[in-house]
Amino acid sequence: MNVLWLQSAGCGGCTMSLLCAEGPNAFDLLSGAGIEFLWHPALSEQTGGEVLRLLQAVESGEIALDVLAVEGSILTGPRGTGRFHMLSGTGRSMLDWVRALAERAQHVVAVGTCATYGGVTSAGGNPASAIGVQYDGRQPGGALPADFRSRSGLPVINVAGCPTHPDWVTETLLLLAAGDLDAAALDSLGRPRFYADNLVHHACPKNEFYEYKASATKLSEMGCMMEHLGCVGTQAVGDCNIRGWNGDGACTRAGYPCINCTAPEFEEPRHTFTETPKFAGIPVGLPSDMPKAWFMALASLSKAATPRRIARNAVSDRIEVAPNQKTGKT
Repeated sequence: MNVLWLQSAGCGGCTMSLLCAEGPNAFDLLSGAGIEFLWHPALSEQTGGEVLRLLQAVESGEIALDVLAVEGSILTGPRGTGRFHMLSGTGRSMLDWVRALAERAQHVVAVGTCATYGGVTSAGGNPASAIGVQYDGRQPGGALPADFRSRSGLPVINVAGCPTHPDWVTETLLLLAAGDLDAAALDSLGRPRFYADNLVHHACPKNEFYEYKASATKLSEMGCMMEHLGCVGTQAVGDCNIRGWNGDGACTRAGYPCINCTAPEFEEPRHTFTETPKFAGIPVGLPSDMPKAWFMALASLSKAATPRRIARNAVSDRIEVAPNQKTGKT
């Protein structure tokens, strides 16, 4: 299976994340499964005329294209022409190339939240009219129309994340190579369900604090960050805390709140990322499927039952009170 990877408007962070894959690294893993890059702008040796001839050969059908992978948002300005972002040396916009090559691809994969929904590059006034490959924020229809389907019959596969987890990219490509990724394997926003059926909250190391609503008040503290510090891991899809980044890391494991970077429009929450908006003292962003009345009752009971150990440690930057050791006495 061959992959043509285009980098559009963005920071290149998803490629950097992919390069951080370990045990095995991305190159060994993909090549072992027979997956090869036709071209990647940051990894391949070809430049200039060589790349232009390759793109033309793919567009003409002379070279079959198995996967078109797009990293970064697509700029459609000014006035829908896409000429704010020209693919250097080709005389054509990235918007034009993506539309042309998508028609030839067996599968189209959007890598990272900029490519999937517009992401950070669409924030603010969005003067360049940045959009995703098949979504504009939450609205279906981006650089490609909402009803676009690749030659496989699938919509654009949205491997969202800012940056996306390296394993999400490699696992998606491995599943495509094996013929094991179909429409049922994607959620309602086109994200692969192997990671989107999980919440960041699952396996979070702060879950004991969450259970007792023992909350941190500043970033250096150990407690749950939902109540005061903007964490939305109870709503955000992703298995970040289950598989870990490079075997161990994750945002909440590092003491920073989950900002729901796998979701459309996460980049503009209308408040700072480290602030929890509240109404009448109740966090606006409640866990998925939890009525407010239940949350109030649960929070009151949990806070009343909070062990001293958890309450003290929640507002400390290290463990101050260790768990009691059972003596065997009744």
